[in-house]
Amino acid sequence: MRKSIFVLTFIISASLAAQATWKADNAHSKVGFAISHLLISEVEGHFGEFDISATADETFSDPNFTVEIKTASIDTDNERRDGHLKSDDFFAAETHPAITFKTTSLKKTGEKSFKLTGDLRMHGVTKPVTLDGKLNGIITDQRTEKLKAGLKLTGTVNRKDFEIGSKSFPVGDEVEMTINLEMAQQ
Repeated sequence: MRKSIFVLTFIISASLAAQATWKADNAHSKVGFAISHLLISEVEGHFGEFDISATADETFSDPNFTVEIKTASIDTDNERRDGHLKSDDFFAAETHPAITFKTTSLKKTGEKSFKLTGDLRMHGVTKPVTLDGKLNGIITDQRTEKLKAGLKLTGTVNRKDFEIGSKSFPVGDEVEMTINLEMAQQ
C-alpha cells in the first residue's frame, strides 16, 4: 500500500513539475476580429494590448490559458470608429477596461488540433465560449535557447450575448475572432 502511494505521488509530482508557464510574445502575436458592416462588407480590427499566458508541458499539450485584453487598445484603423467602440454604446472601456478568458476544458481533435473551452468575460458578462485551436509547431529559439510555440485560435462569438451594441447599429451580431500566438516558455 505504501509503495503504491509513493508511486502515485511520484507520478503526480513529475507531471506537475513538467508543467511550465508560457507567455505570449506580443510583438509576434495578434488578437484580431472581424464583423460585418451594413451586411455587405467586413471590418477588421485588433486589440494592441493583451497579456496571454498558458500552463503547459514542453509539448504544449493540454494548455490552460489565462487571457486579459485591454478594451481601450481596440484598433480598426479608424480613430472615429475606435472612439465609438470604446464608448458606452459598445465596450464601455472606462467601466469595463478588460476582456478576460480562462480555460475550463480542452479536447484534442487531432494530432495538433483541439477545442478550447473557457469563460469569456466581456462588458461585465461572462459566458462559455469554445475556440478551435491549432498548434503550428514548437521550436527551440536559438537566441534564447527557450522553447517557443506557435498557435492559432479561431472562433465566433455573438456580441449581443455580451450586451455589446444595440439592435440599431448596422453591424452584424457574429464576431469572428482570430488569435495568432507565439508563446515563449518561461
